Amino acid sequence: MNAPFARADGCATPSAALPVLKERGQREVFCGLTGIIWLHRKIQDAFFLVVGSRTCAHLLQSAAGVMIFAEPRFATAIIDERDLAGLADANTELDRVVTRLLERRSDIKLLFLVGSCPSEVIKLDLGRAAARLSQQFSPGVRVLNWSGSGIETTFTQGEDACLAALVPELPATDAPGLLVVGAMADVAEDQFRRLFDALGVGPVRFLPPRRSGDLPAVGPNTRLLMAQPFLADTLRALEARGATRLPAPFPFGAEGTTEWLRAAAVAWSVDPAHFAAVVAPAQERARHALSLHRTVLAGKRVFFFPDSQLEVPLARFLARELGMVPVEVGTPYLHRVLLDRELPWLPSGTQLSEGQDVERQLDRCRAARPDLVVCGLGLANPLEVEGLTTKWSIELVFSPVHGYEQAGDLAGLFTRPLDRRQRLAA
Repeated sequence: MNAPFARADGCATPSAALPVLKERGQREVFCGLTGIIWLHRKIQDAFFLVVGSRTCAHLLQSAAGVMIFAEPRFATAIIDERDLAGLADANTELDRVVTRLLERRSDIKLLFLVGSCPSEVIKLDLGRAAARLSQQFSPGVRVLNWSGSGIETTFTQGEDACLAALVPELPATDAPGLLVVGAMADVAEDQFRRLFDALGVGPVRFLPPRRSGDLPAVGPNTRLLMAQPFLADTLRALEARGATRLPAPFPFGAEGTTEWLRAAAVAWSVDPAHFAAVVAPAQERARHALSLHRTVLAGKRVFFFPDSQLEVPLARFLARELGMVPVEVGTPYLHRVLLDRELPWLPSGTQLSEGQDVERQLDRCRAARPDLVVCGLGLANPLEVEGLTTKWSIELVFSPVHGYEQAGDLAGLFTRPLDRRQRLAA
C-alpha cells in the first residue's frame, strides 16, 4: 500500500493550505530552444532544425558546447533580413534547406522543425510546412514541428512541446503497459528498467524513445508515470489517447524514487514484501550517499527562483531528505495536478510563488539572505557579487539526477556551491 504523505514533522499538509504568491511582471527566463541539447542526445536518429535567427544559432552552439570536429544533430535555418522584409519566400527557402540537409544526412529518420521567436513573429506556419515535407520525404523521414519560442514559456517547456508533438504519432494499443514520460539520462532509464523487471511491472516503455522507429504504443490500458514535472501538454495529449496517470511524487532522492516506483507496483498488484525486497539494496545505497551530504546541508536555508519547473520536487527533496529549509519556492507554473503528491510534502508554511516579478523577488531574496539561491544564469553572477551563494538551475536539468543511484549526485549539486564559497573565503 502507499506510504502516507506527510510533512517532515509527521503531519499532513494539505496543498491548498500552502500560501501561493502569484506574480506577474518582468521575468528572467532561458530560451525553450535549450531543450534540444538533451533531446538530440536522447533520440539518437532525430535531427532538430531550428527556424530562427543567428542569435538562436549562437545560443545552441554555446549551450551545447559542441566540439569543433563534432557534427551535431541540430542546426539553424537562418531567418535574415530578406525573410523579414518579405523579399524571399520563406517556405521555398525552408524546402531548399531541408532537401540539402536530408541529402547530406541519410541517417536522419525524424526531423523536427523547431519554431522560434523570429519564425513566430513573421507568422511562418511550420505545422503546414512539416506536413508538406513529411509527405514529400515519406516513408524514409517523418517531419514534425514544435515551438521552442521563449516569448511566453520557460526553457523546459521545449521538451513538453516536443513530446506533445510526438503523441499523435504513437501507435494505438489496447494492451496493458506502463509508459514512463520524460527524458532521463540513459543510465537512469536502464536502472529503472531493471527495477521494473525485478518487480514484475510491465511491459515498460519510455517517451521519448532512443530511436524514432521505436515509438511506444498508447491506449486506454496504458498507465503513465511522469518522470518530469513540466510535461503538462504531453500529459493532456496522452490522456486524450486514453492513458491514465499514476499519481506519484517525482523520482528525486531515495524517498521520491521509492514512492514513484511504489505507484507502479500498486497498479500491478505487486506484493508489498516483494516490493520492499527489490528496492531495499538501492534504497539503502541512496540513503547512505545522502547522509554524507546531509551533514553539510542540514539547517541551511535555500531560495528558489522560478526557472525550470523542477523547483517544487527539488525543494521537497532538500527539505525531507537533507534537512534544508526552503525560504521561498518559486516556479514559473504551479501545475497542481502534476504536483499533487509533491505539494503535501513541503514543510508547513513554505512560501510558494508562481510566475515572477523579478525585481520584487530579488528584494525578498536579499532580505532573506539564504545560504543558497537556486536561479537562472542571468541572476547567478550578480547575486554572487552581492555575497550570496548560487546554484545554476539549468544544471539540474542537464545532469543525471533521477533514481536511487543518482541521489548522491543530485545532493552534490547543492553541496558544491557551498563548498566553493567556503574555500574561497578561507
